[in-house]
Amino acid sequence: MVYLSPKITQHSGSVSNKFYYDIEFPKGHIAIKSFHAEVVDDAGDPVSLQETYLHHWIAVRYYRRKGVNDIKYNVNLGFHQSDFIIAGNAGMCDHGLPQFFGLGSETRKTSSVVPDPFGIEVDAMGCTECRCNLYNVTNDEYGRPLDPDYVGGLNCCYDGTQCKVKNGLESVERNLYLKYTVKWVDWSDSIVPVKIFIFDITDTFQHTGIHDCLIEYDIEKSTNGVTTNNFTSTTRSSAVFPIDGNVVYGVAHQHSGGIGSALYGEDGLVICSSKPIYGKGKDAGDEAGYIVGMSTCYPKPGSVKIAKGESVTLESNYSSEKSHTGVMGLFYILVVDTCLNLSEPVQIHEESKV
Repeated sequence: MVYLSPKITQHSGSVSNKFYYDIEFPKGHIAIKSFHAEVVDDAGDPVSLQETYLHHWIAVRYYRRKGVNDIKYNVNLGFHQSDFIIAGNAGMCDHGLPQFFGLGSETRKTSSVVPDPFGIEVDAMGCTECRCNLYNVTNDEYGRPLDPDYVGGLNCCYDGTQCKVKNGLESVERNLYLKYTVKWVDWSDSIVPVKIFIFDITDTFQHTGIHDCLIEYDIEKSTNGVTTNNFTSTTRSSAVFPIDGNVVYGVAHQHSGGIGSALYGEDGLVICSSKPIYGKGKDAGDEAGYIVGMSTCYPKPGSVKIAKGESVTLESNYSSEKSHTGVMGLFYILVVDTCLNLSEPVQIHEESKV
């Protein structure tokens, strides 16, 4: 099925960070096989990242109290409020990354296909780096003063903020939509359910024993890169994996400046590595200087295992030839419990809704 989000009206330099509930979605007891999204205009044509930068989109599953129709997000309570609660994924963060799917600028050229016979079970139940000085922001979305050392990130480009534009640039209002395509199959005994795990490079677990994921971080400009001929900034974090499982899919998420990411097992071997695909032109999906895709991993089922209690290390690499603010280092994997058996491939729905 192909769907459109509600209309998002923008003009030059404006920011939109919307939360939409009860969106159109396939119904019934199903297995999600892929979730693809992109920004399009009124005519349904793809919008270039050079015109509208897609920082992030996420799809989150939640439970709603019966009789409640008007739900609004409240940052002070998080998603866990009295009228609804997030179903979340299997890990690794205790809060902050509850999505089932979610990407950013790389969405057009990053595969999200869940290989057969696996499926995600769903029951019927700058300006782009958000630099604060460009947004003239000193408080966050809820009026709380920002730390003087906070140079840029999500807290400076929340919904309704305005980035500086070139002098004389005519501000033209336009309507945009997030177009998302969902492929699924009807649930059956032949489908093997997968668990979603999202690793975050800012996870404090190895230092605190708590999965406190800070989501974003900064890259400082290298002061000795010319001397060493090395402009790579490497960040690592480790976490203990909670189950025995086989990895069947993996992909990283990075921002512009990213040069690759990898997950390593306790033995030092690569579980999955993912590298950015940079655009080279001007067309939507090939914008020069932007990450327009990420490489993915599809290990042969049973070939890449993670043991319960194993220490898994995430490594995220960025170019430090110049500074970057509000970057991310996430790694998304789908894992099958080792006690489950594989079965025959299943038929994927590819219907379109006009």
